[in-house]
Amino acid sequence: MRVLVTGATGFIGRQVAQQLREAGFEVRIASRHPERFEPASDAVPLPDPNAPAAAFLAIMQDVTHVVHCAALNNDRDASEADYLRANAELTGQLARAAAERAGGRFIYLSSIRAVAGPGFSGTIDEKTPPAPQCAYGRSKREGEIRTLDAYRSAGRSDAAVLRLPPVHGEGIKGNLSTLMRLADTVMPLPAAALRGIRSLISCEAAAHAVLHLLTRSTLLHPVYVAGDRRPSLISEIITAFRQGFGRPARLFAMPAAPMRAAASLLGRGSTWETITATQICDPSLLASQGWTPETDTLEQLAEMARRSKFGA
Repeated sequence: MRVLVTGATGFIGRQVAQQLREAGFEVRIASRHPERFEPASDAVPLPDPNAPAAAFLAIMQDVTHVVHCAALNNDRDASEADYLRANAELTGQLARAAAERAGGRFIYLSSIRAVAGPGFSGTIDEKTPPAPQCAYGRSKREGEIRTLDAYRSAGRSDAAVLRLPPVHGEGIKGNLSTLMRLADTVMPLPAAALRGIRSLISCEAAAHAVLHLLTRSTLLHPVYVAGDRRPSLISEIITAFRQGFGRPARLFAMPAAPMRAAASLLGRGSTWETITATQICDPSLLASQGWTPETDTLEQLAEMARRSKFGA
């Protein structure tokens, strides 16, 4: 079977393509820069969002499944229109072409930002009402809608949205990258007051969830939420990074109220809300269907810091 993977040079897409090959799938890569791949690779140009439908149908030739990883991520300085074009219009075009020509499944990698903003506190599962709070989140939610609508319009139910929490691994960006840089200092940190709890997932586990959804025999649900088995305190995440860097934890307790007030005075109130929010992703649905959440998140974070520091 041939699987079309978009974003196969990206953070998660590389792992998806690797695990698919190891599982015996043929992989076709749709990329804006197919010339960067080995000549023997099955790499094709990824059409622009405004390309004619025929361009998207063409890359589906001899394709069974599609995994759409390509996205404009929220670490970019982009406009609402840019996000919608990359994350919604392109997704809709791909989904319509796949629903018409590819006989297998379509897996769209989305984000918990499609349903909740950074300051949301609570548990996120498949039934969480979507309430995106940023341009990136709104574009990912629109991509979800267009994916599922394309398959419903074709009378099909073999498309699924996979919502991911923050993803860690080599090349991490966003808030996790900020925490990792913060941890690599000798300064004591008032992180013991940061009682926020976060679900995370490794890029390897995210790719394994994709493989699981492609290969499980029962019908797909339209939406899945992934995450590690045990969410981590922000202070635990910083401690794990410091352990990997070979530094003492050096976290001290400080009342939250003065820190919140200082953040507000400095115009960083939203940042404070983000780092103190509790966002727990419940992967029970995926787990009930045979996927195994990771249990060694903090150990993986420490190892990632060690490798980044010592290059081994």
